[in-house]
Amino acid sequence: METVDGFLVAERTFSDDPAKLSVGLANIEAVVPDIEANKDKILRVCKIFKERGVNFAVFPEFALSGYFWDEDDDCLPYMREASTENHTDWIERELEPLLDDDFAGILLNNLRDAGAGRFYNTTFMVTGEPDYLADENTYDKVFLPGVEKQHTESGRDDRLLLETRYGRFGFTTCYDYLFSELLREYSVADHADAIFQLASWRAAASRDYPAMNLRTDHYYGDLWDSVMPASSATNQLWTIACNAVGHHGVSGAAFWGGSGIWAPSGLCLIQASRYNEELLIVHNLDIEGAIDDEQDDFHYAFDFKEIYRSFEGAKSFTRKLGG
Repeated sequence: METVDGFLVAERTFSDDPAKLSVGLANIEAVVPDIEANKDKILRVCKIFKERGVNFAVFPEFALSGYFWDEDDDCLPYMREASTENHTDWIERELEPLLDDDFAGILLNNLRDAGAGRFYNTTFMVTGEPDYLADENTYDKVFLPGVEKQHTESGRDDRLLLETRYGRFGFTTCYDYLFSELLREYSVADHADAIFQLASWRAAASRDYPAMNLRTDHYYGDLWDSVMPASSATNQLWTIACNAVGHHGVSGAAFWGGSGIWAPSGLCLIQASRYNEELLIVHNLDIEGAIDDEQDDFHYAFDFKEIYRSFEGAKSFTRKLGG
């Protein structure tokens, strides 16, 4: 662990094949309300990742704006100003010039105008191509919790698959990851190799079972640490997850951090702090090779299709009856 430009950096190597994927995860805190401070932070992190040989830089949900808060008179004008359409010049002037054959993509999440005063919660990859906000190149969050339902529209069935030389990638945003059907579709129907999960996943929520002498005040955080490995293993795909950390500047809500990489075995290869900003870099991830190794033991998708059949013209499944 070392400090670079004020950020703690943890750097690891998965294999000795430099043709494999090197990824950087920004376990960072968004400044709320301060779009310009967040732009500066994103740019600084991108420069560190580029210097360290990262291929894809990954940022948390709402890295540019920070999360919603309850006072609409203050929050909504700020969020409208933070919408991606207002900052394409910054993306094209500051971020795109960093890109080259090695530093090939910057994965961001931000609000996008949905019309009628509503937003989409949109994940997109900046690659230097002009159509990075086109519908076919974006993922709009499907499952919306709490305050997001008041202001954002669901992407409904908006799965995005990105074909790269490193593998076939799908995308989820925060709460999406708790819905096993979405991950099953990515795995079994779409043959994704990895899920990029971008989140502003909170830490604090209470669950109390007094008769069992059991209580937790960080229930949401506990979920993060349990569903990432479980879903990676049961779908035999990678989870490359980037979460916000720190506290919301207005509401004070705590975010869990814990950005990390889970192999298709479900084992966690690396995980960032739950309290502090930290940059994770893992070099030479053998995305497809690790999946092949797991499927040599048990091929979950094959075994699943022996018991379940897909509906014609759909990507959902039902149990087979009879022989």
